[in-house]
Amino acid sequence: LEESFKTLFWAIFGLSEVKSVVINNGHKFIENIGYVLYGVYNVTMVIVLLNMLIAMINSSFQEIEDDADVEWKFARAKLWFSYFEEGRTLPVPFNLVPSPKSMLGLATAIKSTLLYVVQRHSEKKTETQLNQLGKNKNPAYGGSNGPTRYQKIMKRLIKRYIIKAQADRESDEITEGELKEIKQDISSLRYELLEEKSQNMETLDGLLRRLGEFSTPSS
Repeated sequence: LEESFKTLFWAIFGLSEVKSVVINNGHKFIENIGYVLYGVYNVTMVIVLLNMLIAMINSSFQEIEDDADVEWKFARAKLWFSYFEEGRTLPVPFNLVPSPKSMLGLATAIKSTLLYVVQRHSEKKTETQLNQLGKNKNPAYGGSNGPTRYQKIMKRLIKRYIIKAQADRESDEITEGELKEIKQDISSLRYELLEEKSQNMETLDGLLRRLGEFSTPSS
């Protein structure tokens, strides 16, 4: 079995001969089976599979060649779009020259930085005033613990107010049970209206029959 696999493997590359299946012991039946297997293997591998592989490669190459123009246009459009991105007004050699867009971006960045600094300064000033107010409100406590305790108390009061407002809002909303009761009331009212309508129709039919009875003798 090992020798057979070796012979068939090298037969793919044309390095095996037909006489490799000849047996010197005179077993013709085994030699004939070897010839048949060797021929089937060569026909399947060399003629069918290799030609199929060559045809698939040619088909793939033809598809790539047909799409070459589209692929080239796609790559060119992608290269163009790279110059249309934010901050790239000019191509590579000319982007070293400051453009109006870059100057505008620099001015916007400086403005944002100044606004951030001013905002931070105002926040620090507000925090300092709050700490001073806490010191004035709580003179009995120490100088370092006074502002922290005041801020904690203020946060607790704000949190309590928010929780109370949320509870009031939730209490004002209609619950699911109330919605079910409203649906039941509407359905019962509908049935009552339908019953009243049917009764009115029966009464109207009776009046029409009596009217017909009165009109028949008079005629």
